[in-house]
Amino acid sequence: MLELVDVSYKTNEKEILSDVSMKFLPGYKYAVIGTNGAGKSTIGYVIMGLSSYKPYKGKILLNGKDITNLPVTDRAKLGITLMWQEPARFEGMTIENYLTLGGKLSVQKSEVAEAMEFVGLNPNLYLKRFVDKTLSGGERKRVELASIILLKPKYAILDEPDSGIDLMSLSIINDVVNYIAQYGGTPIIITHREEMAYNTDYGYLICAGKVLMHGKTEDVLNAFRNTCETCAHPNIPETNELRK
Repeated sequence: MLELVDVSYKTNEKEILSDVSMKFLPGYKYAVIGTNGAGKSTIGYVIMGLSSYKPYKGKILLNGKDITNLPVTDRAKLGITLMWQEPARFEGMTIENYLTLGGKLSVQKSEVAEAMEFVGLNPNLYLKRFVDKTLSGGERKRVELASIILLKPKYAILDEPDSGIDLMSLSIINDVVNYIAQYGGTPIIITHREEMAYNTDYGYLICAGKVLMHGKTEDVLNAFRNTCETCAHPNIPETNELRK
């Protein structure tokens, strides 16, 4: 189990996360839901252990072990991965090298081809292309999804996975999310869109860096729709009915 216990994070003395507690169990699909600026992506960065996202309070536990101070590389080795909202570009690196970690990932060529086909990219046309500006945002997102399929992480954090993706590709994202859960992994979807959250089992509603509510995704989405989307101050939880 991956767990956040009273995690707080600030930058430039501004509180971004405040006493955030969450639990993520293997094989379940989770959504972290909230309006833009609520602190959702920061939660993903803190879980991943990015260098400038160390909490000043609280703990991050993996199977009961404190990993709060572990660097991102060690967390990756433990099976945690992050799919960025804006995928990185790597000049001079082919998609094939990217997907196989430069040949270090022990996978067959047929597996690489199958992962590309799973996300709707023809391996014969794409594997020798470079992960650079010649790829559209949607194509780079699909390449990252293929990477997750091959890596089979225990915990896959997908930050706004539908950003830059056309409507037809939403089903591909859902297929990948289902695939992760089916092999026993835990997909964590960070999103402000109901369409992306529907295909999950459990949700956390975030506002101004605080967990306002958690429970079945359907219930959390109802609260998000009826309260947050109509709130004049969506990132000030003290004005929100859920905080009263």
